[in-house]
Amino acid sequence: MSTNIDFLIKKIKKNKFKNPKISYTSFLIKKGHKYCLKKIQEETLEFISAVKNNKNKKYIIYEGADLIYHLLVLLELRQVNFLKIIKELKRRTKFSGITEKNNRKNVQQK
Repeated sequence: MSTNIDFLIKKIKKNKFKNPKISYTSFLIKKGHKYCLKKIQEETLEFISAVKNNKNKKYIIYEGADLIYHLLVLLELRQVNFLKIIKELKRRTKFSGITEKNNRKNVQQK
């Protein structure tokens, strides 16, 4: 895993216990997963808009960073280990994307 992502995950884990008045991470955690989902939706739309409207790369990177940060906070809130997502991505590289997509129905039903 990227050391930058690893650093950010550790920082999120540490900051979630701080005072929500001084830590945005803690604020998000305290608000709960529904609020975090709304933030991810908002950040996703901003990222899509930046790409769609041919904004400069710096702006796309900025919005992408916002999206990834909020995703990592939600994963921490739901106690989902990001490393398991990386492992799942690695597993998917063993077969074609079409095969993987067809297999999703089996995973969603479990």
